[in-house]
Amino acid sequence: MKQIDWKQAPSPSFVVDERLLKRNLELLKSVQDRTGCDILLALKGFSMWSTFPMARDYLKGITSSSLFEARLGYEEFGKEVHAYAPAYADYEIDEYLKYVDHIVFNSFDQLARHKEKVQAQAKHISIGLRVNPGYSEVETPLYDPCYINSRLGIPFESFKPEELDGVEGIHFHAMCEQNADVLERILVHFEEKYGEYLHQMKWVNFGGGHHITREDYDVELLIKLINRIQHTYDVKVILEPGEAIALNTGYLVATVLDTVKNGMDLAILDTSATCHMPDTLEMPYRPMIIGSGLPNEKKYTYRLGGMTCLAGDVIGDYSFDEPLKAGDRLVFTDMAHYTMVKTHMFNGVNLPSICLYNEEEGVKVVRTFQYEDYRNRLS
Repeated sequence: MKQIDWKQAPSPSFVVDERLLKRNLELLKSVQDRTGCDILLALKGFSMWSTFPMARDYLKGITSSSLFEARLGYEEFGKEVHAYAPAYADYEIDEYLKYVDHIVFNSFDQLARHKEKVQAQAKHISIGLRVNPGYSEVETPLYDPCYINSRLGIPFESFKPEELDGVEGIHFHAMCEQNADVLERILVHFEEKYGEYLHQMKWVNFGGGHHITREDYDVELLIKLINRIQHTYDVKVILEPGEAIALNTGYLVATVLDTVKNGMDLAILDTSATCHMPDTLEMPYRPMIIGSGLPNEKKYTYRLGGMTCLAGDVIGDYSFDEPLKAGDRLVFTDMAHYTMVKTHMFNGVNLPSICLYNEEEGVKVVRTFQYEDYRNRLS
């Protein structure tokens, strides 16, 4: 595979490699083809709509968690639009219903409030309910949909079988960056609580968090689980990964602005943990950099920091074969998902440009941002 010339990319910029994205999409389509399930792109994880013409050739549609995501999927993806939100505002629901084909409610109260309006639409909109299976193995509470006292999904003690009229599907989401063996254990709890109600449903949605395109993911087990559920309950299984679509397909190109010393060597970059890769602080995790090592693994170790005035805008400690100097390019890996969708302009720091790469055209700049983008967010 031809190497990317990083000098072609502006700094800072996100660069998505179309070759790697296609590889992920082909794997996901193979799961659809072998099971008959539907796989949706969860826009909360990856909303780079310049890639939608490619993605729509492989996936059934998109799933949204807000009105703007639903509209983006409707206007730019052009296939099925699914929606789930913890609650739908009365002033948004009418517009939602213009865009969606499936809508999932988070409570029986929300179902009762909006069901009549959904069923009155000229087109058929499939109604679902999100339940909480009461079991998960997510280690970080911030990302655990089933954490204690979670607002996401109907707990079993609040489930009302007598109010399922008009409901065609059940949705659960209990995973985050996990393998199929975790799904297998979740299904034990899910079926124990809700299995008897699946027989009257048309579909069941396994939510997201499935790391299907990760190298060690057990695709064969996933296929086995999907086929078993579909055969046992005569339902269609729906999956809605976000991260798995774009996993290991993107990069963040940055430049060293300055190096200083305060007890250790420090390097200040033209990017920011808090503005451009907030999951590094929220999860937290340490992103990889091409050619770098762990602290003290290579000869020169630096703590990399962002260009905001936030004291904690620190990406991490890395080692390099040569000393860093102003102008050096650093390339962070796996930066397509949960980056562009979470960037912001704190401190007036500009957003990275957005780029695509393919071997025929090289690096293509899709979007740049200006002062007006910052100004127009404010009043």
